[in-house]
Amino acid sequence: MSVTGEFEELYGVEPEGVWAAPGRVNLIGEYTDLNDGFVMPMALPHTAVAAVARRTDGALRIHSADVEGGVVLLDLDSLEPLSGDTGWAAYPAGVAWALREAGHPVTGADIHISSTVPTGAGLSSSAALEVVTALALNDLFGLGLSRPELAVLAQRAENAFVGVPCGVMDQMASACSVAGHALHLDTRDLSCRQVPFDLAARGLRLLVVDTRVKHALGDGAYAERRAGCEAGARALGVRALRDVPYAHLSEALARLDDETVRRYVRHVVSDNERVVRTIALLDAGDVRAVGPVLTEGHVSLRDDLRVSCAELDLAVEAANAAGALGARMTGGGFGGSAVVLVESLAADAVAAAVEKAFAEAGYAAPGIFPAVPSEGARRLSG
Repeated sequence: MSVTGEFEELYGVEPEGVWAAPGRVNLIGEYTDLNDGFVMPMALPHTAVAAVARRTDGALRIHSADVEGGVVLLDLDSLEPLSGDTGWAAYPAGVAWALREAGHPVTGADIHISSTVPTGAGLSSSAALEVVTALALNDLFGLGLSRPELAVLAQRAENAFVGVPCGVMDQMASACSVAGHALHLDTRDLSCRQVPFDLAARGLRLLVVDTRVKHALGDGAYAERRAGCEAGARALGVRALRDVPYAHLSEALARLDDETVRRYVRHVVSDNERVVRTIALLDAGDVRAVGPVLTEGHVSLRDDLRVSCAELDLAVEAANAAGALGARMTGGGFGGSAVVLVESLAADAVAAAVEKAFAEAGYAAPGIFPAVPSEGARRLSG
């Protein structure tokens, strides 16, 4: 049954429209969005699809086709951040809360969501929920907000309502991506450049390896790294680590006494530079040379930021040993996914090598699929 049919069965009326928002995978630039830096994500074909209708009584009814349980009934006037009792529904509920906090006249809604974005895989399933809700409410209530404005409000929902101190990359990627392109995003001013990223035309493929290891970014590890980066910026007298030039990184590190902060600073400043290098390589048409940059980024995430895990390290090592051009973990870490740049003709062999390595290590079989740069959030009907 379609989301429209499921909506009618749940609520007894037709939805006013159906919207979709994708998950994302980040090619390069990790934890840089917490530091006003550069990132380069792209939208996946996997989406959260929402059928939605307005209400005028202040009620918010939310249902997921993917989560056991009935309709979650909330009162907009009673929504409180970090209440912790709404589970997955906190993401769409937080968007309604953020819109109302910003003064927008949202009077209630019935929402039914079905998502194909893998959860816990570092592919921004939460951002897809937030952005699809934001876009639907923006359209239905005639709020007139731009895509970047919707992304910022969705980020506020996750930061202030759910309690995860994420940057804005995930929401911007979901809201603003263009099919066939990667999104070069400056997270300080939200300026974007759509970078053509047609790997198939060059005989290449980008694989996502979902390790099936679930992570929970709200457990404090993400927040600790954000705090460490902010401490580094204060110690160096800059607004954010984005303002530390890569050419002066050694001098900056020498001024830091705390070894942990020093590692975090080294990762962020060098990963910003890796985004710049990747853009230059893509502009020059030297896509294969991006591979070693990915692997270099993984080493930094593993050794300096220390957000990798054994399964992610094995995915990267096995892929590279089998002939991949390069690979790295992507997303917040502590599980989730890796991205692997491969020659198209070698993709099956590399995937098989990763699967074999996981089996020999006694790990659950990973999920492996091609990452195709896809369209951002959009209205599907209504």
